[in-house]
Amino acid sequence: MSRLIATRRLVSNIFVPRLATRAFCTDAPAKLNDVPSGSHFNKEPEGDERFMNDVPQHDIAIVGGGMVGMALACSLASMPLTKHLSIAIIDSNPALSNGPLIKKDDPPDPRVSTVTPATISLFKDIGAWEHVEQHRHAYFDKMQVWDYTGFGYTKYNARDADKDVLGCVVENKVLHKSLLSCLQNKDFNSTIYPTRLSSLSLPTRSVSSAGGSVSSTSSKNLANLAKLDLSDGTNLYAKLVVGADGSKSRVRELAGIKTTGWNYSQSAVICTVEHPTENFCAWQRFLPAGPIALLPIGDNFSNIVWTMSPKDASNHKIMNEVDFVKAVNHALDSGYGPRPESRVFGGDVLSSFFRPDVTSSVHERFEPPPKVVRLVSDRMAFPLSLMHANQYASKRMVLIGDAAHTVHPLAGQGVNMGYGDVSSLSNVIADGVAVGSDIGEVTLLKKYEAERKTANIAMMAVLDGFQKAYSVDFGPINILRAAAFNGANVFAPLKRNIISYASGERRLPFLS
Repeated sequence: MSRLIATRRLVSNIFVPRLATRAFCTDAPAKLNDVPSGSHFNKEPEGDERFMNDVPQHDIAIVGGGMVGMALACSLASMPLTKHLSIAIIDSNPALSNGPLIKKDDPPDPRVSTVTPATISLFKDIGAWEHVEQHRHAYFDKMQVWDYTGFGYTKYNARDADKDVLGCVVENKVLHKSLLSCLQNKDFNSTIYPTRLSSLSLPTRSVSSAGGSVSSTSSKNLANLAKLDLSDGTNLYAKLVVGADGSKSRVRELAGIKTTGWNYSQSAVICTVEHPTENFCAWQRFLPAGPIALLPIGDNFSNIVWTMSPKDASNHKIMNEVDFVKAVNHALDSGYGPRPESRVFGGDVLSSFFRPDVTSSVHERFEPPPKVVRLVSDRMAFPLSLMHANQYASKRMVLIGDAAHTVHPLAGQGVNMGYGDVSSLSNVIADGVAVGSDIGEVTLLKKYEAERKTANIAMMAVLDGFQKAYSVDFGPINILRAAAFNGANVFAPLKRNIISYASGERRLPFLS
C-alpha cells in the first residue's frame, strides 16, 4: 500500500476544498461545499497566532488511503457523533487525487477481494455499496470445496444458513473508487496530503483536552498531540494517528510496535481468466502444494488465486499462456487425483444418522468447475505470511487492517478483518466523543484493541490451522481430512456455524 506524503497544497478535485493549515474543527464546523475550488476562506490571523495557525492540526490523521483507511474515513463521516471531526488522509497514491481509472469494457483486474455479508453491510451503512453496484461485481450463493485425494467434498449454500449470499467478489480498484466517491459526497472536514510519513512523535504525558475538538493552537496544546513529519517537509499535529498503511506499516515501525509471525514458504499467483459461460459459484480445491481458488467476477470472468512454492510461482508467472491455461484446468479438475465421486464412510449413512440435522445441499452431487478457455490479465505473484502486531494501540496511535495483521488468503478473510477493525474503531471513537473522552487516550483505544484482538486471533488460528492441515500428504491425515469434509457437508449445525463465521459473524465455527 502506498504511504502518504503531505503538501501544504490541498488536493481539491476529490474532496471538498479546504485549507491544509486549518486548525481542529469545532462542534459547529464550517460548511465548505459551496466554496469554490482553491478558495481560502479562513480569516488571516495576526502575530503569534498566525505562526501557530500555519501548522496543520487535525483530530485524526489516517496514514494510508487504501481500501481500509478510506473505509474508516467514510465510516467516521457517516456517524452523527464523528462527522464533525477534522480528518487528514496521508497517502502518495495518485489514485486519491485522480481516482482509479475504470473502463466498463476492460477485463477485471486480478487484484480482487471476496467481501463477506458483514462487509457488505458496512459498505451499505456508510453509503459506499451503491457505488460498488455501478461497476462489475459478482455475488455468489454457492461454494464447493474439495481435496485432491478424491475422498470427500463439501458444498456450501447460502440457504443452509438462511442467507441470501455467501459473499461478493469485487475488484480492489472498484472498492477503492467507491469509497472515494462516497467520501466525496459527504459534508465532511477532510484533507488529503499526497505525500509520505517520515517521522512520528507521540506524547507520553496525559492530555488535558477532552472529547470534542481542540480550538486552541498554543504550543502547550501542540506538545500534547502526535506530531507527524512528512517527506515534503510539512509538519502536522493530530489527536489520534491511525496506521492503515499496510503490512510494512511505517506507523507501526515508528511507534516501536513488535510483531509475531512467520513465512509460509508459499507464494500466491493471481490472474483473471475467462469461461465459455458465466460462473456463479466459488470453487476451491486443496492440492499438495496449496489451494487453488476460482472466484466469479462477472461477465464470464473468474479470478484465480493459486498457492504454490515460490519456485513454481515464478515458473507459472512466465509460462506461456496456452500452457498456463492447461495447468489451471489440470489443477482445478482431475490433476493430482480423482474427482470425489463418492464419500468415504458413506454419505448416505452419515446423512441418515444426523437426520433431521442435515443441510439441503447434502444431496447435491459434486460438480466439476467450469473450464478456463483464456487468460485475460497479467499474472502477479506475491509471498504469503502470517503477521500479528503485539499491540494495536498506544497513546495517540492505533493500527488497523494489514498494519495490525496479515493472514493466508485461502479463505479470503484478510480485507474483511480490516473492515471489521474499521467498524469497531469507528464505534469506539464515537463512544468516546459521546462521553467527552479524549479520542487519543490509550484507555479508550484499548477497548478497540481488546475487541479486535480476540476476533482477529481466533480467525488467524483457524486459517493457520487449515493451512497446516492441508500442507501434509500422509494417508491417515488424508482420511481425517476427508471425514471433516463429509461431516461438514451433512451436519447442519456445523455447516451453519462455518458459514456464519466466514460471513463475518463472531461465533466460532464449532457446534452450537
